[in-house]
Amino acid sequence: MQNNGHTGPCIFSAKDVEIQFNLRGQTLTAVRRASLDLYEGETMAIVGESGSGKSVFTKSFIGMLDKNGKVTGGTMTYRGEEISQYTTEKQWLNIRGKKIAMVFQDPMTSLNPVRTIGEQIAEVIMWHFGTPHAQAKEEAITLLRRVGIQDAENRYKQYPHEFSGGMRQRVVIATAIACRPEILICDEPTTALDVTVQAQILNLIRELQKELKMTVVYITHDLGVVANVADWVSVMYAGQIVEYGTVREIFSEAVHPYTKALLQSMPQLGVKGHDLYSIQGTPPNLFKEIKGDAFAPRNPDAMEIDFEEEPPMFRVTDTHFAKTWLMHPYAEEHRTALAEKARQKKAEQKPAEPFQYQNAQKLLQVQELTVKFKLGDREFKAVDNVSFDIYKGETLSLVGESGSGKTTIGRAIMRIYNKVDGSIIFGGEKINGKIDRKKAKDLHMQMQMIFQDPMASLNERAKVDYIISEGLYNYHLFDNKADRLAKVEAIMGEVGLSSDFSSRFPHEFSGGQRQRIGIARSLVMNPDFVVADEPISALDVSIRAQVINLLNKLKRERELTYLFIAHDLSVVRFISDRIAVINKGRIVELAECEELFAHPLHPYTRALLSAVPYPDPDIERGKKLLTYDPSMHDYSADKPVWTEITAGHWVLGNQRELDGYRKEL
Repeated sequence: MQNNGHTGPCIFSAKDVEIQFNLRGQTLTAVRRASLDLYEGETMAIVGESGSGKSVFTKSFIGMLDKNGKVTGGTMTYRGEEISQYTTEKQWLNIRGKKIAMVFQDPMTSLNPVRTIGEQIAEVIMWHFGTPHAQAKEEAITLLRRVGIQDAENRYKQYPHEFSGGMRQRVVIATAIACRPEILICDEPTTALDVTVQAQILNLIRELQKELKMTVVYITHDLGVVANVADWVSVMYAGQIVEYGTVREIFSEAVHPYTKALLQSMPQLGVKGHDLYSIQGTPPNLFKEIKGDAFAPRNPDAMEIDFEEEPPMFRVTDTHFAKTWLMHPYAEEHRTALAEKARQKKAEQKPAEPFQYQNAQKLLQVQELTVKFKLGDREFKAVDNVSFDIYKGETLSLVGESGSGKTTIGRAIMRIYNKVDGSIIFGGEKINGKIDRKKAKDLHMQMQMIFQDPMASLNERAKVDYIISEGLYNYHLFDNKADRLAKVEAIMGEVGLSSDFSSRFPHEFSGGQRQRIGIARSLVMNPDFVVADEPISALDVSIRAQVINLLNKLKRERELTYLFIAHDLSVVRFISDRIAVINKGRIVELAECEELFAHPLHPYTRALLSAVPYPDPDIERGKKLLTYDPSMHDYSADKPVWTEITAGHWVLGNQRELDGYRKEL
């Protein structure tokens, strides 16, 4: 790839890199002849699904492959020096940290839990520069301030568990920039964070990049993030870079079928009432040799040659390259036909009719719900006087940042937390507090929960057959073994799992498949109402699309009612009928989905919406990020009330604020 469209010199170049792992006597080729150039001061994003080789490829730049893995082909040069053949830790330490630093995905695993965060940053400075401890401490405090941590002197003495997820991520960034590296690699730096915290972290990295004149590499599967930060994008699939170009070329003129499929899977680009595009099948087995285009078996429009010969990297423009036979002159007719087909399909998709509330019946009523927890000798209100109804057949989404009380509400409804104030009414009967065993048993069959982390909520020692059957066993919902197996097989088919999987264990599945097992376990009981707690937050774009489609399909076919808990408003818009926005234990706004997006009233709702990443570089870079400051409300004399400001649109505010909202509307 030539120096076209780049402003500075090339400082790092990987050419035809091959990385292999020896696992149980078999060879897995994780990276297959991948090439990448990094230029001074620019931002490169590497995108692709889990397992595509993004992290392995970039870890090789700093000599951090597992002991089973090694670079078996190609070259890597940093400022003209060949580094791929380094063999000793001493050689790598001249590069790692000082020249190229990495921010890892999970800050909790990259911080030492038994040492203060200040000492961990100071240690890096002392180790690399031989700085005396007192001076290193001063520098560490300055770095903490620089990454936006208030009261840095006191925070220096605290441990990782005393920080929130976003704060820990800031600490990891401070550690990475402690040696003023030229290249900063950020491996999924915002995956598990709220949209508002994510926006702050991205802004922070952008400011540090300008200040320290760094080159930044983002590894991510979130295309909204890519639109926000990247100058250049490399799309990776099955260990190869299959498309490369400027951020605008990739988003508006993508040519590789895999890149197009990733973009189409984004909920922001979907049409409500229609299935989101999702990539069928699974990535190829990298233990085996791949013939032809690696993506061909998952590409419904693949040509014969895609299965026979690996395509070369074609030049689309001076700055845009794609590894697909579609760019061959002979494929022009096929390419034009595909573009026309995509245009027609888009024109035919009309949004679904909104949910009809006029004759709908209330299935669940939450009235003045308050949930308190004891923290030492203090009492803490996790949920504060919350009221809402859910109608039969609708999806109500509960949206807010981590710690806002979303999951607590879901668990209170499911009677996991039973010491609550207020009332929860299901099917006309109060279900919180003491109830008899028969009623509790009936409720367990009518109400089910899908948990956020499928690995933590599935029994690792049990086979899938038993996991899904658990409810059937507990409530004797089968006549004999054949009947139980038939029920398990039917529900596995419904959630898109092969019945052959029933004898496997959870660790043998991907994240998306484990989430399907969790959904099957909930639905085998035939419930009427499901609490889905962040069921897609940790999944890849394409798998996320499959799970959303599955939840929508099951809702239609089984007439289910959902309480959908999420922090990602882009997903929520696609799946919800109404949205309730929660902040610090109180619902601040509730309205029908499109109404909330068109007329957000509460400042917190507006801040959340402004932080939602959108997969379009022009929109993403032109938007203004709003921040919410609770001190803007003066509730000392004029207290806030929960008010229906227009039909179906509720908001929390005092008289002065409500008058302002009415004026706006």
